[in-house]
Amino acid sequence: MNDRTTYIIGVDIGTSSAKTIGLGIGGEVLASFQQAYSTDHPQPGYSEQDPAVLLLAVMNGIREVVRKTGFAPAAISFSSAMHSIVALDAKGTPLTPLIIWADNRSEAQAMALRDTPAGKAIYRQTGTPVHAMSPLCKIIWLREQQPALFARTAMFPGIKEYIIHHFLGRYLTDHSIASATGLFDISTLQWSAEALAVAGIHAAQLPQPVPATEVVTGLKPAIAADLGIPVSTPFVMGGSDGCLAQLGSQAMDPGHATLTIGTSGAVRMAGSQPLIDAQGRLFTYLLTDDVYITGGATNNGGVVLQWLVQDFLQQPLTALQELVDAALRVDPGKLLCLPYLLGERSPIWNSHATAAFIGIQPQHTPAHFTRAVLEAICYALLSIKKALEETAGPVHKISVSGGFTHSPGWIQLMADIFGQRMHLQQQSDASAIGAIILAAQTLGMPPIAGLTDAPEKVFEPDMEKHTSYITSYQRFIWLYERLKED
Repeated sequence: MNDRTTYIIGVDIGTSSAKTIGLGIGGEVLASFQQAYSTDHPQPGYSEQDPAVLLLAVMNGIREVVRKTGFAPAAISFSSAMHSIVALDAKGTPLTPLIIWADNRSEAQAMALRDTPAGKAIYRQTGTPVHAMSPLCKIIWLREQQPALFARTAMFPGIKEYIIHHFLGRYLTDHSIASATGLFDISTLQWSAEALAVAGIHAAQLPQPVPATEVVTGLKPAIAADLGIPVSTPFVMGGSDGCLAQLGSQAMDPGHATLTIGTSGAVRMAGSQPLIDAQGRLFTYLLTDDVYITGGATNNGGVVLQWLVQDFLQQPLTALQELVDAALRVDPGKLLCLPYLLGERSPIWNSHATAAFIGIQPQHTPAHFTRAVLEAICYALLSIKKALEETAGPVHKISVSGGFTHSPGWIQLMADIFGQRMHLQQQSDASAIGAIILAAQTLGMPPIAGLTDAPEKVFEPDMEKHTSYITSYQRFIWLYERLKED
């Protein structure tokens, strides 16, 4: 193989953008492309996207990477955000927008199911907490609230499955994405009969589950011509963005956690066995059929900062970094925030949770509000990390990834709040890189050079500041417990 011409394309279908990377087997990024898209909130609790817009962003990314490199890739592999669903009729026409992970319309259905014997059994089988994020609860909502539409629905794919069908003409889902639906038995690797019964659907209405390492060919000729690649191009199914971020961050050893903040946020660890938290605080998803990723996700990552800047402070998003820099110069802990703008997932699993600022005084400026949000996002992730350690064991190393890593000051704040080193690998999007690593392994290619010894920046915690932050963190937990019923 020629390091100068052999490369793999990794596509990460994220919440706010599609990121496409062409990585050579020599370890160099040959080309990349990113296209943003928006989320609509037509009613309180709704979070929707246009699947055609996301499909176009993926196609534009592949086309641009191929154009920039000047030659076709050895393979294409996908990473994708989890928990999305779109109802399709028998002709494959969307009957709904893409309902994404942040959508809370099914919170009543989730609450009604979660603590029942059926709900607890489904959590143990699937590893997915019963929550409004899950396709299981979204399907129940559609059945109860839009029965005529539900009756017309022939297929319930997520965005990745929708795109793969457009490319290859088959409804397929990888085990990794399937394991985040609340409908997939992670022990038998089949759709759960119990979950299907609760949802009121048949397995034929869901894409066929296949391993993340499944290689699929048969690209439609018109799509191949549009993208500038051969019809024979192999597609490796890939997995979910969270699981592939673990692989892309080289964090597969015991006790090595990843911490990601993009639109949302998460803390995760890899293991060889499924770990089900007795308190139901954490998820357990598959990467491959013998690798499980256990952790928790917060709904409220960068999306809270975006709201703060655009809607609360009425500033353009271009002012975000300036506001973050100013926030990191003011004293910590003077203003406390509960960041639950979009309800919350781990560890509290409360779709009713709302955001709040506590302790506002006349001297507080936009910088203080911004700092309160930064600290609150860190506290939410610290609560997940503590639940993860109780379930999976001590965390001895944390690798960070996601959009927040563009701000060294925010990474340092995270290190100080956690009282633990944060390791930043100097590389591109971890989820897309993970998809590429998985594809290379699947196709029997040699390990991609340079990834295991990629340069790494380490952020050392200030333990004196950590002591002060822990006091604020305890107030954060105490305030939520006092306010949650209101």
